[in-house]
Amino acid sequence: MEMDPKEIKERMKIPKQPMAEQDPKERVGNFYEVPFGYTPEQAMEEARRCIQCKKPLCVGGCPVNIDIPWFLRLLAEGKFVEAARKIKETNGLPAVCGRVCPQEDQCEKVCVIGKKNEPVSIGRLERFAADFEREHGEITIPQIPSWSGKRVAVVGAGPAGLTVAGDMVKKGHKVTVFEALHVAGGVLVYGIPEFRLPKKIVQSEVDYLRRMGVEIVLNAVIGKIDTIDELLSNGFDAVFIGSGAGLPNFMNIPGENLAGVYSANEYLTRVNLMKAYMFPEYDTPIIRGKRVVVIGGGNTAMDAARTALRLCPEEVSIVYRRSREEMPARIEEIHHGEEEGLVFKLLTAPKRFIGDDDGRLKAMECLKMELGPPDDSGRRRPVEVPGSEFTMEVDVAIVAIGNGANPLIPQTSPDIKVNKWGNITVDPDTGRTSKKGVFSGGDIVRGGATVILAMGDGRKAAESMHEYLTTGVW
Repeated sequence: MEMDPKEIKERMKIPKQPMAEQDPKERVGNFYEVPFGYTPEQAMEEARRCIQCKKPLCVGGCPVNIDIPWFLRLLAEGKFVEAARKIKETNGLPAVCGRVCPQEDQCEKVCVIGKKNEPVSIGRLERFAADFEREHGEITIPQIPSWSGKRVAVVGAGPAGLTVAGDMVKKGHKVTVFEALHVAGGVLVYGIPEFRLPKKIVQSEVDYLRRMGVEIVLNAVIGKIDTIDELLSNGFDAVFIGSGAGLPNFMNIPGENLAGVYSANEYLTRVNLMKAYMFPEYDTPIIRGKRVVVIGGGNTAMDAARTALRLCPEEVSIVYRRSREEMPARIEEIHHGEEEGLVFKLLTAPKRFIGDDDGRLKAMECLKMELGPPDDSGRRRPVEVPGSEFTMEVDVAIVAIGNGANPLIPQTSPDIKVNKWGNITVDPDTGRTSKKGVFSGGDIVRGGATVILAMGDGRKAAESMHEYLTTGVW
């Protein structure tokens, strides 16, 4: 739809629509979702800010290539359900992506409106459309083709695996997803806090796949109950590995085995998936502490810190060895953390943890840092300041410095090539591994990355897998 210059000029004058949120003083005491979402009127007005570019850069900025101008046009016309269905043509988890994807570094980053004004709030509008469809009972199951005669196994019910499952069942293949945990969703359920992504949203998306015919087997640890070879020998024609990056990294400094030192994975899993914040109703205890530090500066560190703020009565700090400008966490999450009372101790690195006579954490010795020349990441390298040691009183420390690849499948399938970090090696355009009939994507390939990049990997792998199952050519 080509717009006349007068209408473009009028649309450029529309201000970005704000999204209402819980008051910081209230939300820090609960686990309810922080943003309330757009009203229909706000969604229509925000969607009208899109000028329907002839060459929409936003589509290329989306890892799953949503037709963004089209769904925004539908929203602007008040066709909310149609907008949701347009998104679902290429994105099977829109209510999730609308909440947790870093749109500011993807579709919104290249929005033409953003060159002179604030970009269109594509993520918030995606969330609105998906929520409207679900809340109004308008979710419909697409017509599934007759069975192709092929069976697909998907290892891991995280974003990559769920995307492959949805795409492949829509192509007529029978799909079984094997999930190691007792709930499907992967990092969406164990890693991302309730106040950022309510678990009922994730389960709604999982239930949608089940209604399409995807079989989901829980408590199924592939590499233990079955190997990849055994899946291929037991009736599956192709396998997708989306087992994630669930192996936490530690700093290898003294005292990491003290009670009170957690990996971010364990801490967030206990709180999010195992409901430790509802103890004793849920029998999953967690040390709450009075003075908590979270070590790291990424999104996982922010999730852990903002979770700890809701559990700990005195002080929660982020300890990060670089400056604020180098923090990889989303700007919105840092802003929310600051509003909630999070303290930032920047240019600081832990040297050792100190315990009491009972083996419990009581303090952390740190060093001051300064920034040197850039390293391979492009960020300035932190350098120790000699003689700058100091000690902090701490009774809970959460280490959030990244994760390694889940090692179980590579250990039991040695013919699947991995790199020096243990990540599965694939053709980036197809997701094909070194083993015939086996594909992979998401964090098991990339290391810790974003939900939408994992979904993009899943879409590519599904296309390639479908071609392989159809032609038999590897």
